[in-house]
Amino acid sequence: MLDTQFPRVVGDVGHPASWRMPVLYRVVRGASPMRVVHGGDPALLQPFVDAALALQAEGVRALTTSCGFLLRFQDALQSALDIPVWTSSLLALPALVRPGVITVDATPLDVGVPLEGLAPGCSLQRTLLEDLPTLDEHAAEADTVAAALRLVARHPEVEHVVLECTNLPPYAAAVARATGRPVHHLMTFVHERWEAMQ
Repeated sequence: MLDTQFPRVVGDVGHPASWRMPVLYRVVRGASPMRVVHGGDPALLQPFVDAALALQAEGVRALTTSCGFLLRFQDALQSALDIPVWTSSLLALPALVRPGVITVDATPLDVGVPLEGLAPGCSLQRTLLEDLPTLDEHAAEADTVAAALRLVARHPEVEHVVLECTNLPPYAAAVARATGRPVHHLMTFVHERWEAMQ
């Protein structure tokens, strides 16, 4: 988990009720949203490895993260662990036909498929990147749906919408209704892989 204070609603990776299986959490101190999303700070790799190893020692059977931008650490984390590591919903992209991505901020991300960020400075982006203590759920849903509608308007060929940001899944149903496309996110990705392990 990133080191954050913003609220975690059901559907968010940080809310235990978002998961179909029991989960353990470990916060990586100092891993702020801005440092991870905009910095891609390589100094954070070892603290994430240390947290992952601690969870593995506690008996977890798979590991995920609370930010899709941690895809940068996928290979290093997997190399350090003996359990499966799924850092990001972006790992689903190769298996999807004509996907497009909604992200918290499109500026620092290049995924090779159509991409749309939350509107710069919108309520949800400010809450997440500035780590604000309150969340306007109605505004958050509207911000997420607006990004999805921009994505499919600019790229009507998109058949699947992938939510990079692990804080966007609470609004996945609204995105699906608005776009008429299936919506994928970290929980759908992890649940599919978890069930395949059983």
